Order: sequence, then C-alpha cells, then structure tokens
Amino acid sequence: MADIETRELRYFVAVARELNFGRAAHALGISQPPLSRAIKQLELRLGVQLFERDRRGVVLTKAGLVLLRESGSTLDAIAAAVRRTQRAGRPQRPFILATKAGASHALLQGLLSAVSATADLPPLEVMLCEVGEQAILLRDGRADVALMHRPVDDLSGLKTQDLMVEGQVVIVPAGHPLALREQLTLGEIQDVSDLPLARWPRLDGTYPPGPGPEVRTQSQIAQLVALGKTLLVIPASSRAWQWPDHVAVPVTDALEITTVIAWPASSLAPELAGVIRVATELNHSPNVGAA
Repeated sequence: MADIETRELRYFVAVARELNFGRAAHALGISQPPLSRAIKQLELRLGVQLFERDRRGVVLTKAGLVLLRESGSTLDAIAAAVRRTQRAGRPQRPFILATKAGASHALLQGLLSAVSATADLPPLEVMLCEVGEQAILLRDGRADVALMHRPVDDLSGLKTQDLMVEGQVVIVPAGHPLALREQLTLGEIQDVSDLPLARWPRLDGTYPPGPGPEVRTQSQIAQLVALGKTLLVIPASSRAWQWPDHVAVPVTDALEITTVIAWPASSLAPELAGVIRVATELNHSPNVGAA
C-alpha cells in the first residue's frame, strides 16, 4: 500500500479546487515547480493519473475525483486529532459547544447553568456559528459537542442524544398582513408574491430553486425580513434573535424539529459523558424550550 503524506494531500486538494497550478501554489504559499513535482510524485506513488493537463487547463480524472472526495474527510480527521490532542494536554481546558447563533436559546442557557453547577465538569465554552457549520466544527476538532437540529442539519458520522421536540414559526415583517394571523399553514406562505421564502443552502452547498433571496447568515435574513423582502420558517425556540420589526406566527403543518446534542462518533473525551448526562436531564425540565 502506498504511503501518502498529509502535505501531499493538502497540495492535491489545493490544485483540485483551483484547477490551476499557479493559483494553487499561491494559495499554499509556495512556488509552482515544487508543487508540480509533488503532484507528479503522488501520481507515481499511487500508480494513477490524478489530473488531465493540456493547453486549456487542468481537469480531474476519475481517480482524482475519488481522491478529492476522500481527502476532505481524511484531512479533517487529522486536523481533529491534532486539536483534540493539544486540548487534552492543557489543564483546565474548556469544553467547546458549537451552536447556531440564536438557536435553542432557553435550552442553551439551561445547559450552561447546569454544567457550571456540576463540580466534576469543565467550563462549557460556546462557539456561535452559522447554519450548517456545527458538523464541520465537530469533524475538524474545533468543537467537542454541538446543538443541532433533525432533520435539517447534517448528522452523518455523529452520535446524538435527543433533547427537545418543537414546532416551527414563520418570521414575517411586522407591517405585513400575515403578521396579523394567529397561525398559518405551509400552503399559505409558500407562494406569497411580495414576500418569497428565503433560500438556505442545502447540505451540498447548492440552493433550492425559487424566487426568494439566497441567504447564509442570521444577520442577512434578519435584515431582509425587516426590509419586507422575504420570510422564513424556523424552530420556535430560535426566535431569540427576532427583531422588533419581526413577527413570529406558528405554522401548524410544518415538520417538527428535534434539537439534539451531537458529538463525533470517535470522541474519547472523558468529560463527554458528563455533559451528555446533564443535557439529557435538562430534557425533563418544564422550562426547556420556553420562548
């Protein structure tokens, strides 16, 4: 079996993403000749051609496509191992929890308080992120656990414990006629001519079709709703970031959302079991999930 160095994989991924040796070399902070030699050496070692090169540019071969797909998870795993090892060697290190900004606010508050009150657990440090980033932070080792949502978040390769199930609300501009309704259905908000649904990226990074604006951040969507440009459907407990210019209306037939605490399947952190236990016990608290 051919031995591959981490450096070679990084070089390969850079070229595969840029499809240009010059730009890849610049991104890596090296000159082009050693990069070209490294890729050629990698191809010789693997016994396959990774790139088709001609005057028009660089194209991945079938073998190259496979290596690109596999390299991402491999490099993430190596980075995660390094980060977890470094954190494990630091005394009194905090336990990192990733969560979308504004999501599951009451549950997060309760978890922080409960962990702080438990003598044998380390401090819980919150890493706020945008939609879809928790899985990345867990897989590359920057976070130990995360609050995530089924079925909308990518939970592949992660272990989870259910914490809370809730309905969803639609956030609309305060001055819009829909804001006067006590409840709405998905059919009633699907094709509002002056207020198209915002479009979030799918798990693969592409956007679903539609007339609504493409958004990636909470701040983007909050501004667009306040300006009367769009609406969105979110879990009821995510209303913590709601502006005075917004109104939340329950959507009676929207999918129920399950908030889970998630962690890497390979995690061996000794504090993990205690944090999961405390989070699970919160599930029985009558105040969890209060808006």
